[in-house]
Amino acid sequence: MTNRIEIRDLYKIFGSHPQEALKLVREGKSKAEILEEAGAVLGVNNVSLSIPKGSISVIMGLSGSGKSTLARCVNRILEPDAGHVLLDGEDITKCDQSTLREIRRRRMSMVFQNFGLLPNQTVIDNVSFGLKLRKVPQAERYRKAGEMLETVGLSSWASHLPGELSGGMRQRVGLARALATEADVLIMDEAFSALDPLIRTDMQDELLRLQHSLHKTVLFITHDFQEALRLGSKIAIMADGAVIRDGTPQEIVLDPQHEYVAAFTRNVDRARLFDASSVMTAEPVDHPGGAGFVIDGDGRVTGWRGAESDPPSPDFISVSPDTVLLDIAAKAAGRKGPVAVVDDSGRFQGKITESALLAGIAGTSEPQNKGRAHA
Repeated sequence: MTNRIEIRDLYKIFGSHPQEALKLVREGKSKAEILEEAGAVLGVNNVSLSIPKGSISVIMGLSGSGKSTLARCVNRILEPDAGHVLLDGEDITKCDQSTLREIRRRRMSMVFQNFGLLPNQTVIDNVSFGLKLRKVPQAERYRKAGEMLETVGLSSWASHLPGELSGGMRQRVGLARALATEADVLIMDEAFSALDPLIRTDMQDELLRLQHSLHKTVLFITHDFQEALRLGSKIAIMADGAVIRDGTPQEIVLDPQHEYVAAFTRNVDRARLFDASSVMTAEPVDHPGGAGFVIDGDGRVTGWRGAESDPPSPDFISVSPDTVLLDIAAKAAGRKGPVAVVDDSGRFQGKITESALLAGIAGTSEPQNKGRAHA
């Protein structure tokens, strides 16, 4: 997959003498030592990451980990002290201010935790604000803003002020404003953190729904590991300004590599995270002539038999490779035999035994494959 953003060896230091502090960092000094010796705070420490085009990539960490600082370095709201940020191969750390403004207006939008709406402007004026800065004629920007409000389900609120909307609705307005610019990249900094739990879940659903049709490149910042698992196809976990673990949700849960990361993964609901492809095996039968699935000449599953002497039975369970383990368990409850994993045409992809399903849910054995993330 092509990378839309490349972050390379990025540093951000807060203090009056950042280059002096940077020298200490490169000498191996700790964050505490740099603060003591140079009076500087190490915000981002030698971060390198790739953000694939069309993905939701999550930067996750607790307060003070550097995640929001990193996000603001990506679009140069904060100026990095060293390193590079490439957008479609262009190093935006070297752009002049005029070019940077155009990048922010057209290619990279930001959605904030506190909504960032103009309280005295109507909803449609808020959504069209970025287009107004680009001097788009009013009729055209209202047309585009109207489309985005329809996309997020707020068309009937176009003439209202933000104060008349609920928190979740205001966040939808912020999302619609970012989408209206047609930017390729959305940076969402703790965008749902201020919302009530139920509204937050709704907004996560909304983002996943929009992403399914719009295929934006989303850099999502959060302190919530469950939110990271639910949204991210890739997750980078930060502590003390550095990335200490990155990978797919499954890779991180299976192999935390760090006690700090392991603390987040201990209570993960594997039944919702792992899918059929993570626990299936590719052999349709247990051994030649034994129990298993019957496959026709086109690779489609036509039946199942419990032993060589049994006639094939058409009564078997099948699931797609991306079906989560929780749903597989519900379908298989009280049924005999393994579960067939098939593609959209019914062609055999693998089988799941009861023991493999239970082990995958319980985490008592490493999944056979590393399937996609779900929540």
